[in-house]
Amino acid sequence: MAHPSTDAHAAHDPNVYYVPHGSRWPLFASVALFVTMVGFSGWLNEAAWGKPTFFIGIAGLVGILFKWFADVITESVRGYYNKQVDGSFRMGMIWFIFSEVMFFGAFFGALFYARQFAMPWLGGSGDGVMTNTLLWPEFTAGWPSNGPGNIGGTYQTIPAWGLPLVNTLILLTSGVTVTIAHHALKAGHRKQLLVFLGLTVLLGATFLLFQAEEYIHAYTELNLTLGSGIYGSTFFMLTGFHGAHVTLGTIMLAVIWFRCLKGHFSGEDHFAFEAVAWYWHFVDVVWLGLFLFVYVL
Repeated sequence: MAHPSTDAHAAHDPNVYYVPHGSRWPLFASVALFVTMVGFSGWLNEAAWGKPTFFIGIAGLVGILFKWFADVITESVRGYYNKQVDGSFRMGMIWFIFSEVMFFGAFFGALFYARQFAMPWLGGSGDGVMTNTLLWPEFTAGWPSNGPGNIGGTYQTIPAWGLPLVNTLILLTSGVTVTIAHHALKAGHRKQLLVFLGLTVLLGATFLLFQAEEYIHAYTELNLTLGSGIYGSTFFMLTGFHGAHVTLGTIMLAVIWFRCLKGHFSGEDHFAFEAVAWYWHFVDVVWLGLFLFVYVL
C-alpha cells in the first residue's frame, strides 16, 4: 500500500485523483489465467495433465483475486477514494456489464442463427434445397435438433415448467430482496439490510443447487449433453456461462454481506454494494431471456 497519510489527505482533495501504487496482481492474474486455459484445453482434449492443471490455475486465480480485492477494500476503507475515483468505478462497472451483454449476445445470436437460418437450409428451404437433396435427403428441419448427423444420439429436453420455472422465480425473488437491502442501506436500517442481503445470497446458492441437479438429470437420465449437437452445445453454453455468472455474483454478494456486517458502507457511500446489485440484476435479466428462448420456445 502507498503511504496512508499522504493518500488519505489527497483523497479529500476533489482535484486530486488517487493513483494506486504499482501492483503485482495483474501480472500474477495473467499467469494464473494462462495456466487455467492451458489446463482447460488439455482437459477437453483428454490429456492426463489437463484437469489438475486447470484446477491449479483456478486455485491460483482465486487466491490472487482475494488478495487483489482485499487491497482495494483496504484503500476504500482508509478513505483514499474521492468522487472522481467513484465516478471512474461507476463508468468501469457500466462498461463491464456492457461487455457481458455483448458476451451473452454472441451466444444468443448463435442460437438464433442455428434455429432461424441453419436448420431451414439443412431442411431444404430457400438456397439450401440442394444441400438437403444431395447430402441430407431424409433430414426434416425442426427444433430442438442435434443436426442431420444425429450427433450425440437420441435425447430428451428439459421441460420449462419444472426446475427452470422454479429457478426463474428464485432469481426474480432475489432481485426483489437485493433491492430491499439496498433501500435499507440507504435508510440506515442495518438489521433489515443484513437480513435481506443474506436472503439474496441464500437464493443465489439455491439457484445453483437446482441448476446442478438439472445438469445431473440431463446427463444421467435424458442423454442431453454438451455433445448433443447444436441444441446441446447452445443449451449448455448459455445455461453454463449463466451459472458461472450466478456463482460469481453469489460470491460477491457474500463478500458485500460481510462488509456490511463490519459497517464498511454508509447511506451516501456504498458503490461496491451498488455495483454488485447492478451485476445481479443483469444476471436476472439474462436468465429471463434464457428461460424464454432456451426452455419455453
